[in-house]
Amino acid sequence: MRIRFLLPLAVALGIPALASAEILAMMNYESKSAESLKALKNPVAPAARKEGIAIVDVDPNSRTFGKIVKDIPLPADLVAHHIFYNHDMSKAYITALGKTELRVMDMKSRDYAMTTVSIPDCSVGEDMAFSPDHKRWYVSCMGSQAMVVGDAHSDKVLSTIKVAAPYPHGLAVSGAADRILLTSTVRASDLGDAGEVISAVEASTGKVLGTYKVSKKASPAGEAPVEILFVPNAKPAVAYITNMYGGTLWTASWNKDKKDFEVAQVYDFADAKAGVPLELYFNKAATRMYVTSAKPGQLHVFDISAKAGEPRLLKSIPAAEGAHHVAFTKDGKYAFVQNALLNLPGMSDGSVTVVDLQAGTVVTSMDTLKNAGLNPNSIVLLPQWNEMMGH
Repeated sequence: MRIRFLLPLAVALGIPALASAEILAMMNYESKSAESLKALKNPVAPAARKEGIAIVDVDPNSRTFGKIVKDIPLPADLVAHHIFYNHDMSKAYITALGKTELRVMDMKSRDYAMTTVSIPDCSVGEDMAFSPDHKRWYVSCMGSQAMVVGDAHSDKVLSTIKVAAPYPHGLAVSGAADRILLTSTVRASDLGDAGEVISAVEASTGKVLGTYKVSKKASPAGEAPVEILFVPNAKPAVAYITNMYGGTLWTASWNKDKKDFEVAQVYDFADAKAGVPLELYFNKAATRMYVTSAKPGQLHVFDISAKAGEPRLLKSIPAAEGAHHVAFTKDGKYAFVQNALLNLPGMSDGSVTVVDLQAGTVVTSMDTLKNAGLNPNSIVLLPQWNEMMGH
């Protein structure tokens, strides 16, 4: 019976009908570095650099688990980085480190048609976020100390804002606080000159407001705050920040009387013997927070049910080196951890770890791209399976 319903879906998506495929993931990938190739169990000879987007069956119960059902080529010098959905997942946006371009994928079209938006003032495009009313999108530009504002309907660039701190990477928007917060991470060319602050912009006006230091150390602290995300529906607003080099987790809590944020360190990943914390995710009820760490690769599960800004570590689930982005199923059953960070040595495994969220255990590893000498750089599920997790 299930096969009968999957067939028209596959036809509509332009994907070969797979009788047992139930969960399809979309990953942008690039060729592994020569050093990463040597580390493979069965080494692959270096080839011409390749980039693309692979749609892969990641259902661990499928007989076609790990099969690439669609491969969409990208320019080999694009260095596609992240994939972001808009609010209804009708469009997917792909940021790029190598070109001042933003690619927009029509998720309703048969062949996932892509258009290219020129963002000439945005060098090293990193993260993307949307306004609460879904009318605007924002892209952080780590190489040009800027944030680009665009129309979320037409995808036309509206303005470019020079932000208060260099190397903007993580980006989060709060309608309640009328603020956009951006992390100040590292210099893109060599990952040096690590930042120590988050910067603020008034969302309604675009006015640049200043910075908040997210470190207890003397300056320059070298923390490299990298990702930031607001807890869904928290009152007052609370954002979490991961310090990539500092190995800590911070909060920025909105004080509505002062109309300002108060920052605090709330967790040190040294307590879990983990380093390089990266991405943040929240479940629908905002009772659980998930954080990846790249070294060693892990998915950390925190309880935030008592108070949004007071996390309690429940479990650290092993993934693989370079644990980075995570895709979650709508039913809360599975998480898929993409294990690769910028082709960096020791953090570029290239696999996808399948996690049973209910049991808190690893189910298996999907090694299709890894075995082909490729690294996935980001992962989402196709819209019918994908849970947004606060993004």
